[in-house]
Amino acid sequence: MHNWFECKVSYEKTTESGMVKKVREPYLVDALSFTEAEARIIEELRPYISGEFTVADIKRARLSELFFNPDGDRYYKVKVFFITLDEKSGAEKKTAVQMLAQASTVKEALDVVDAGMKGTMADYVIASVVETALIDIFPFSAETKEKQAVTLTQSPAPEQS
Repeated sequence: MHNWFECKVSYEKTTESGMVKKVREPYLVDALSFTEAEARIIEELRPYISGEFTVADIKRARLSELFFNPDGDRYYKVKVFFITLDEKSGAEKKTAVQMLAQASTVKEALDVVDAGMKGTMADYVIASVVETALIDIFPFSAETKEKQAVTLTQSPAPEQS
């Protein structure tokens, strides 16, 4: 189970024309807590941002599924309704969930979600597809776990008095 956090990072970016501009960019991080999300985003972005940057905002992102596509250069938030039948009344019930699809176009995002949902038995309807401002996503991986273990073993032992 993933816990996704949207982290907004503020820093000064040099544009192609040479001007320095203050920007605030959102990133998605897989972490266990807000504290870990802040630590992870700082660790992930430190090599790419020269100068100072601050984590301006962190909020929980309620995403039930992410679909990655190596050819995609943008991220689309897809609202999906799962359709179930209420056994007692026989009425159709819709449950909304948010998913994220990596794609280059809206049509490609739809195709990515459909391909990801292909093996499921659930009936669903895609209600909306919206392009997000997300710059990048940092999922939790074995490599991340390894880095954390190394960091913990390298931290100095507390002094004894």
